[in-house]
Amino acid sequence: MQHILIADDNQDITDILATYSRMEGFEPIVAGDGEEAIKKFLEYNPDVVLLDVMMPKEDGYEVCRKIRSKSNVPVILITARGEDFDKIMGLDIGADDYIVKPFSPREVMARVRAVMRRMAKTAPEASAENMLRVGNLEINLEEYTLYIGGNKIALTKKEIETMWTLATNPNKVFTRDNLLDSLWGFDYFGDSRTVDSHIKRLRSKLDNFDHDSWNIKTIWGVGYKFETDEK
Repeated sequence: MQHILIADDNQDITDILATYSRMEGFEPIVAGDGEEAIKKFLEYNPDVVLLDVMMPKEDGYEVCRKIRSKSNVPVILITARGEDFDKIMGLDIGADDYIVKPFSPREVMARVRAVMRRMAKTAPEASAENMLRVGNLEINLEEYTLYIGGNKIALTKKEIETMWTLATNPNKVFTRDNLLDSLWGFDYFGDSRTVDSHIKRLRSKLDNFDHDSWNIKTIWGVGYKFETDEK
């Protein structure tokens, strides 16, 4: 049976999410604060994680960062604030999706199913096909690592998947909707601005290192492409 970690300091919320999780065939693991969430994550190695942002001891952002340092398990953040900054921050630290309170527990389960489908779709098999080299760029999709000129770049799971999608299709233009569908899935509940924010953060990390033979280029009014002079 698959396990779902539900971390929230509101017991009413954890109770109802646990009930709906069981209806979906999950075995729920409940944590009431950030420290307990980390402890139970390490103990149970759950298949998916629901994290409240505003938790005592350690907030959901910090818990997400610690999970991401150890695992690519799907993480969905739950927040009472719907501002773009909070959503962007969640995606930037590696969350796969976010839900704004108040929410329908059925919607939460729909998000869980969607993110797990995307995870299954993008999970790489161990093979040489998961390695890509373009100029001084090296991507290993099996290990979720990216290097520029031998320097390991600290990227989130979604940022590496974005680079992989673009770089394995050199000089092909992807519309924002193309990228949204490829990386977040048709059933993602966000909009195309997510892609722009995501690319902006990715570029800010890549541009700390020289990469003269390739670049992520904006095609104004359309989208983005991985531009390279290599044949």
